[in-house]
Amino acid sequence: MSSGRHTARERALQALYQIDLSSVDPAEALAAAIAADEDAVDAKTQEFARALIDGVVAHLAELDALIQKHSLNWRVERMPKIDRNVLRLAVYELQFDADTPGRVVLNEAIELGKAFGTEESSAFINGILDKVAQELGRK
Repeated sequence: MSSGRHTARERALQALYQIDLSSVDPAEALAAAIAADEDAVDAKTQEFARALIDGVVAHLAELDALIQKHSLNWRVERMPKIDRNVLRLAVYELQFDADTPGRVVLNEAIELGKAFGTEESSAFINGILDKVAQELGRK
């Protein structure tokens, strides 16, 4: 796991959260997420973050349907915003980025949940992603 890709996922999560919260333009949301610590985000990291954001936004309904299918007793729209967006980001990578091993995607999502979510976030995220990864053959 490269720290550049981890940083990209953090910035993508921050942007997706902002988009979810206020329907801001994805490019504007990413710019705001990067502005917080521009020195940590090189061009390659920005490019990966942008690709993640664009992919999640483009496939949002499909991602939410897959998350919903595997989340017992939780509607996607009722999930905490951070958890929902960590899940969207990870499910996007599991489904559309065959270059990143499934285990790495799950570990990164759990770490994002720990860093940005609540005490329960990492277990909640892990439970849903484990089922999604099995369905997609990425375990």
